[in-house]
Amino acid sequence: IKEKVATITINRPEKYNALSAGLLKRLESILLDMSRNEEVGVIIIHGAGEKAFVAGADIDELDKINSVNGAAFSQSGQSVMNIIANMNKPVIAAVNGLALGGGCELALACSIRIASEKAKFGLPEVKLGIIPGYGGTQRLPRLIGKGKALELLLTGEMIDAQEAYRIGLVNQVVPPGELIVCCVSLARKIISNAPLAIERVLKAVDAGNEMPIGESLLFESYLVGSLMGSEDKREGLAAFKEKRSPDFKGK
Repeated sequence: IKEKVATITINRPEKYNALSAGLLKRLESILLDMSRNEEVGVIIIHGAGEKAFVAGADIDELDKINSVNGAAFSQSGQSVMNIIANMNKPVIAAVNGLALGGGCELALACSIRIASEKAKFGLPEVKLGIIPGYGGTQRLPRLIGKGKALELLLTGEMIDAQEAYRIGLVNQVVPPGELIVCCVSLARKIISNAPLAIERVLKAVDAGNEMPIGESLLFESYLVGSLMGSEDKREGLAAFKEKRSPDFKGK
């Protein structure tokens, strides 16, 4: 954690940073701690090494999953992805290499995705006789549209960073050496704004996306109302009038 930017590194480069059960439990614990940590404003997740962000679930563990424990296996991964997707702080995926299967699903759960020019994305589960189980069949269509999502899900083919950018899967594509710098710069831009407002934006977009437009607009109005009496709102307006940088306290 440095200047309110927390960086989580998935550190199994010898396994292409594959998501083992133990790694998922550790990641879940860290994420829950960071959600409560007032010294964290934005979280960045990236993979160790140069080859992979996360290349999927651990194949050795996957080989042991059967029809009896398959649903529980899926739900355990979904639980961690849901923590990321519902986090009260923005989470940026810094995708430095392969983001396949569970790795692509991890990126999909994040608020924003920044990709290295060397990044590749894919959900190849159909090639293994299964389907994505950590949220891929649900989050990908919501992000890029049903038709393109089905093409990727049904073929299991990989796409490069530029194609991912073209279809709206990632927000930016940058040279490999600039990936973390770009993510930290973006995080600092976000952190400079009011913490309560950032949290409400996340709630408005994530919850509202699942509601009919009338309900989502009403929800938005309640969130607006919850901020109107805040100290941050008063500070933001005062700073604007006085032509200075605001000093937000998250209150």
